[in-house]
Amino acid sequence: MTKLFVGGFPLNMKELELVQLVSPYGTVETIKIVRDKKTGKCKGYAFLEITDLAGAQNVMEALNGTVLKDKPLNVNIVPDEPVAPKPPPPPRFTPKPTERFTNFVKRDEGIKPKRPRKQF
Repeated sequence: MTKLFVGGFPLNMKELELVQLVSPYGTVETIKIVRDKKTGKCKGYAFLEITDLAGAQNVMEALNGTVLKDKPLNVNIVPDEPVAPKPPPPPRFTPKPTERFTNFVKRDEGIKPKRPRKQF
């Protein structure tokens, strides 16, 4: 599948209308009109997946620069991004001993016995 960028179409255009515009030149597999998250209004561009590269090139040649409702269309093939390998996991954390814990004294060594309490 080949991904196409279609920009510059009217903001009130629906998915079905865009597919009907593109379908004579290539078979549309999926369509995604980009919308604002808060308002839901169209941003004026969409991504379409065309089944084959030849169909995508036909769509681009036929519709790129075409004026639709006083706005020129911009149609481009989106280049495939190479899949980046996963980065190696970070090294496991091994705490370093601190001076506070290395200088401790065992109970049997160096501690004076407590003096007995006074009896009343």
